[in-house]
Amino acid sequence: MIKQTTGELAIDAVGLVKRFGDQQVVDGISLQVKRGTIYGFLGPNGAGKTTTIKMLATLLRPDGGTATVMGHDLLQDGDGVRQCISLTGQFASVDEEMSGRENLILIGRLVGFSRHGAKQRATDLLRAFRLEEAADRQVKKYSGGMRRRIDIAASIVTAPDLLFLDEPTTGLDPRSRNQVWDIIRALVLSGTTVFLTTQYLEEADQLADRIGVIDHGRLIAEGTSSELKAMVGAGRLTVHLQVAGDLSTARRILEETTGQPVETDERAQRLIAQIADHGEAAAALSRLVLEGLPISDFSMGQPSLDEVFLTLTGKPAQEEGEEAHADQAG
Repeated sequence: MIKQTTGELAIDAVGLVKRFGDQQVVDGISLQVKRGTIYGFLGPNGAGKTTTIKMLATLLRPDGGTATVMGHDLLQDGDGVRQCISLTGQFASVDEEMSGRENLILIGRLVGFSRHGAKQRATDLLRAFRLEEAADRQVKKYSGGMRRRIDIAASIVTAPDLLFLDEPTTGLDPRSRNQVWDIIRALVLSGTTVFLTTQYLEEADQLADRIGVIDHGRLIAEGTSSELKAMVGAGRLTVHLQVAGDLSTARRILEETTGQPVETDERAQRLIAQIADHGEAAAALSRLVLEGLPISDFSMGQPSLDEVFLTLTGKPAQEEGEEAHADQAG
């Protein structure tokens, strides 16, 4: 792999370590995130995702390792880092006693907008996040999904060079989630880099240019969605047979060919086999034809990102107990 120069990177981290007491929550994380891209950061709850973000955003000081963020040294130039980034955490951080509009105008004024400019930016964001009708309502009266939307809007009053999004669509309905996805894509097209953690693997699949998988504080896999899927095999071969009585014979043939257990669905007269590559699938189908077993149809597909995640970590993406140490520290 050709190493990218620091000037091309939004994040260049080497060997980041963070301990809480005797527990090492982040254990030597090294990352390179190219500018103008979306980097998905996945891992089971408690794996160290939030702690890593807090270090890169200068909210926690690393116990080891080095990093530059948008060209600024994380330890020596924290002010420079903070001027280039924005962070949306897992919980709403706006003032609940103020209205959505008041929150956005206040932030706009604080970051240097004129009075008119702050009001216009607030109006634009409220429209983009479908919050116009609730604009003048106190945030404490918002639904959970509305709170997430106003929090994300507050993070992009000014478009940052690097936006950390820590599970940004938690609690949103599918329509609102799609709206947030569109906004994230638009931000990247305008030049912002996005570092995204999420428990919705579809979200990473849809958005991320590259994905890193973290477990027990270590980066255990990294690549594009397609590259990660290829790590656990080409995917599945699904075969529908015309004659139900052929299922047992066909299953034996598929298991001999693939060397893997084959799932049987008698009602649908269907067999599902894990395949290592397309050549193996072709060989299995050829054997079925040569044995005179009529096939009504077949299909092939990559494993889902959920299957990749489970294979790599041994855990589903969503579990109880999110990084209690990180939350206490941050």
